[in-house]
Amino acid sequence: MAGWPSLGRVEDRRLAQALRDGDPSSLAEIYDFYAPRLFDYSHALLRDQDLAADALHDSLIATQQHIGKLREPERFRSWIYAIVRNECLRQLGDPDRPQQRHEAPEQNEDAFLDAEERQRLDETRQLVHSALAGMAARHREAVDLSARHDLSAEELAGVLGISSQQATELVAQSRDDLDNSLAAAIIARSGRGDCPSVAALVDEDEWPLPPEVCRKLIRHIESCPVCRDRRKRKVSTNRLMQVLPVAAIPSDLRMAVLSLAEAPDHHEHRVRIAQRAEPFDVWGWPTSLERRAQASRKESRGDGTTSHLLPVIAVAACVALVIGAIFLLTGGGPDGSKNANNKVPGGIAAGPSDSPSDDFPSPSDSVEPSPTETTPSPSPTPTKHTPTPTPTTHRPVPPPPPTRKPSPKPPAPGTLSADGCDMNLQDTCRITLSASGGTVKWSLADSGGLTITPSNGTVPKGGTKKVTATRPSGLCPGNTSATVSFSPSASATVQWTCPIIGG
Repeated sequence: MAGWPSLGRVEDRRLAQALRDGDPSSLAEIYDFYAPRLFDYSHALLRDQDLAADALHDSLIATQQHIGKLREPERFRSWIYAIVRNECLRQLGDPDRPQQRHEAPEQNEDAFLDAEERQRLDETRQLVHSALAGMAARHREAVDLSARHDLSAEELAGVLGISSQQATELVAQSRDDLDNSLAAAIIARSGRGDCPSVAALVDEDEWPLPPEVCRKLIRHIESCPVCRDRRKRKVSTNRLMQVLPVAAIPSDLRMAVLSLAEAPDHHEHRVRIAQRAEPFDVWGWPTSLERRAQASRKESRGDGTTSHLLPVIAVAACVALVIGAIFLLTGGGPDGSKNANNKVPGGIAAGPSDSPSDDFPSPSDSVEPSPTETTPSPSPTPTKHTPTPTPTTHRPVPPPPPTRKPSPKPPAPGTLSADGCDMNLQDTCRITLSASGGTVKWSLADSGGLTITPSNGTVPKGGTKKVTATRPSGLCPGNTSATVSFSPSASATVQWTCPIIGG
C-alpha cells in the first residue's frame, strides 16, 4: 500500500529478536514499520480514530511486554496483528464504548492527481466498495488482510486463530467471493443496456449495490449467457484493493507509545496493559476471543455450572452482535446519514450488520442451569381411626425460624489511578485513568488550568479510560506543567512546551 514502509520477512525475525534482547531503539523501529498498517487495520475494525489509536497504543505496549513468550520470532508480523485484533475485539465488546464515532481522516496520496484522474480513482473505489459490500464479513476481513496487508495464508491463520488449512481455504473462498462480487458490480454499472434482467434488478440511483441485490446479480450471471460472457473478463483483485483509502495515523501516537514504554515510573501501567492481552498459549500466541468463548461454552456445558462463566459468555455474545459490522461498506455514517461516495479511510467502511461469525456464540447459545427437579410428595397413606391419646404435660418444640439469606455485599470499591502525559510541542495529550479492585465512577476535581474532556465517566475493573488534556492558548514560559486531579483520589501531571515569551 502507498505510504506503508516496505519490510521483508527476514526483518520480522531481526526486529523481534532486537525487542526480546531489550534493544532501546527496537520499539521505535517496529512502530515506524508496522504502525501505519496496524492503525489502518484497527480503524477498519473500530471505525473510530481515538479507539483505534488506543488499541494500537496498548497493543504495542503488550508486544513489548510479551515478546519473550513468542517461540517463533520469524512469525512476529502475524503475532502482532493477532494482538491488535484481540484488543480491537475487546473494545468492541466493552459496554462503555462510546456510541458516537469519529473516523480518522484519509491519508492523502492523490494530491497530485488532476481532476480526471481523481474522478476515475473515486469511481474505481466505489466499484470495489460495492463488491465488498456483497461479501460475508469474515471474507472481507480475510481478503483485506491478504490483499492489502500482504499476509500469507499461514500468517492469516495466526491472526484469526485457525489452522493453516482453514486459512488457505478461507483465502481462496474470499478471492472467489470478491471476483463474483466485482463481476456483479461491473455488470450492474455497464451491462444494464445489454440484459433486461440486470436493468430490472438494479436501481440506477442506488449505488453502491445493496448486498442483497449483489447476491441476486451473482446468481443471475451464472444462468445468463450474455452476462456470463461478460463475466469472463478478469480483473486483478490485488490491484483493485490497493486503490482503497488508508486511515491516517495520528501524529502524536508515536511519542505516546515510546514515552510509556521507556518511563521507569510507569511500570504498573505497562503491567496492566500486558495483563489485558493475556492469556497466551504454549507457543506464545494470544488466545483469540472466539476461542475463549468456545472454551467457556464447552466448560459450562460439561459440568452444568454457568454462573462464573456468564460474564465471559455475555461479553462474547455482545462481540458477536458487533463483529458482523466490521469491514462493511454501504451503511450510513455514525449519525445515520448516507455517504454517497463511501470514501471512508481505513479501506473498508462500516455498514449494516451481517449475521454473527460462527466462531462467536450467539446469546441463545448460553447454557441456562436446569431447574431443580423435585420429587412429588407421596399421597398420604390412609389410616384407621384411633382414639385421641391423652395429652401430655410436655410442650411441643416450636420449629426454628426460617433462615434469612444474608443481604448481598455491595461490590468492593475500586481504586482510581492516573498516568500523566507530555504534550511536547502539541496542544493536547491523553491522560490514562485506570481502575483496580473494582469499577470506579470518576469526575474531574481540578483541571489545573487545562481543558479536560470528558470530565466524568466510568472505568471498569481492570480497565482504562483516556481523557484529553488541552493546554491554554497563547504563549507560555518554555517548559510548563500542571496537575490535574480526579475524584476519587487520583492526580496526574501534564507537561508541555511552547515558545518562550519574547524569544
